[in-house]
Amino acid sequence: MTIVNEIISLLEDGHHTEALKKYSAVLKNGNAEVQYELGERLFQLGFLEESKALFETLLEKYPEEGELLVFLAEIYLEMDNEEQAMLLLEQISEQDPSFPQSLLLLADLYQMQGLFEVSEQKILKAKALLPDEKIIDFALGELYAEQGKLSEAVEAYQEVLSEQTEIAGVNLHQRLAEVLSVSGQFEEALPHYDKALEEKLEINTLFGYAFTAYQAGYNQTAIEKFNELKELDPEYHSLYLYLAKAYEQEGELEACFEAIKLGLHQDEFNKDLYYYGGKIALKLAREKEAEELLREAIALDPGFTEAALTLNKLFLHNEQYEDVLDLIKNIETMDEEEPQLLWDAAIAYHKLEDYLQALNKYERAYTFFNNNTDFLLEYGYFLMEEGKTKESAEIFNELLKEDPSNEEYMQVLERLTER
Repeated sequence: MTIVNEIISLLEDGHHTEALKKYSAVLKNGNAEVQYELGERLFQLGFLEESKALFETLLEKYPEEGELLVFLAEIYLEMDNEEQAMLLLEQISEQDPSFPQSLLLLADLYQMQGLFEVSEQKILKAKALLPDEKIIDFALGELYAEQGKLSEAVEAYQEVLSEQTEIAGVNLHQRLAEVLSVSGQFEEALPHYDKALEEKLEINTLFGYAFTAYQAGYNQTAIEKFNELKELDPEYHSLYLYLAKAYEQEGELEACFEAIKLGLHQDEFNKDLYYYGGKIALKLAREKEAEELLREAIALDPGFTEAALTLNKLFLHNEQYEDVLDLIKNIETMDEEEPQLLWDAAIAYHKLEDYLQALNKYERAYTFFNNNTDFLLEYGYFLMEEGKTKESAEIFNELLKEDPSNEEYMQVLERLTER
């Protein structure tokens, strides 16, 4: 057994003191080949300080060796010392065989700092030196994807995929599928998801496939893949909402509602599932369950106006006017008023015969709904009932301007002018 293997074996067996003694001997007296091999192995195991010391020793012997500078820079990067890594990389001459690798590492550094143009320049320079090196195309793809330059990223990934399906531990079909999906090319993404899953079944890839199928309108495929994911990992919370939506798109409301309930069993604090469940319960005419689900959504987020508006529609339909006002009072603790809630409150106060409050709410709602025919018609009749002839006539005149041949508006105005 070589000294390097001895040290690694001792470390893996937990004999650190003995391993350290042998390591110190190599650091002081080992030949360059042994020091390099040990430094490489220790780096892979995460012993960064020990690996750094070995490569620094080697660099003292061979100060212009680009390969050593690159390896030491990688160690500094792992240690989050970006400044020192950059200083080392900038020492490598353009004639050194390791120069293209140094350019890629510099590109990574500049990319981490958000200097995307500089990063791109470094990668393109490396590509000019090694035009057939696919790791460079991959680096370009990663850079463009992070920048949101999706068509450029797709082109770069396809260039890599023309020769290999995996690089730097990344499945190119998966990466290309993700970028195509994000760019809205759902149908083009699906075959790549298929191939990625053939090579390795991975739950995030499976979710991406199912979600992309849902976005492409292939609801049965989405349902199949979401259910497959559910069987593999029932705690993958994100799947349930979209599984339910895919069922709804297929008109399978019972299955949709069941998916929502399963999701809530796994994630009881998911306000969006409660809200969506409330809407589906209403479609199924299960008003009591709808109310419970919508109340849960609002309890989790008192500013969840979409849930409040849906619940208010149910209350108004069932003439639960006190419930409408109680709900609105809680929502109105938020900084901004929701116009529809003002309108709902106006209706509720009107039905409860609190005309002063109803008038106040109608007046405030008018600011938002002065072009809404339904609101104006309702407001105009309310004003007429309250004896506010002039104000009511103004509203019906507005309506008549939009629809000059409307007999109802003309008749109301005639009655108002007779008063």
